[in-house]
Amino acid sequence: MKLEHLLLGLIGEMPRTGYEIKKFLDYHGRFLRSNTTMSQVYRSLSSMADRGWVAYSVDERPGAQDAKIYRVTADGMTVFRDWLEGPYTPPSRFQDPEFAARLGFAGYLTPEKLIALVEIELEARREQVAKYRFRDRTIQEGTAIEFDRALAASMGERLHQHGTQQIDLHIAQLEELRRELLDGTLPAPAPTASAAL
Repeated sequence: MKLEHLLLGLIGEMPRTGYEIKKFLDYHGRFLRSNTTMSQVYRSLSSMADRGWVAYSVDERPGAQDAKIYRVTADGMTVFRDWLEGPYTPPSRFQDPEFAARLGFAGYLTPEKLIALVEIELEARREQVAKYRFRDRTIQEGTAIEFDRALAASMGERLHQHGTQQIDLHIAQLEELRRELLDGTLPAPAPTASAAL
């Protein structure tokens, strides 16, 4: 997933200035892509404008710097949809943001496409559990100096238990989401004060 995909999706939802995009990425988008700088946003917007993926109008502001308001072009929406609806290969770590980013742009997808995406992720995580849950985690004897194998094994077990709980919860949430999408019972969110961001 590239920054351009996130930007195209955001601008597709509604026209925005670079500042508004950066504000969104700092607050909501930080879970999809951390530490995005203002220069990265503007460099990407400029590149996307050069490629014809976005266009902008200038909002003249007296006494302040004029603002460019970006909107997605038809070509830009094609690029975005090609990524969003294109093949999804689950990464080895379920915490990686690609899946969450695609879910975050659910408004662009049909329930059927969302269900297909969830099923791909669900199948990959079930296979991952089946393959790795009971792997041999024994720390082999070696010649390392000042290496506490008992402590390392205890910490490894703790991390394994934590990871087991996390992926089991992820799978349970995917199963629930799939069921709600199939039944048409996905609950609507309650309005929040930050909804305007």
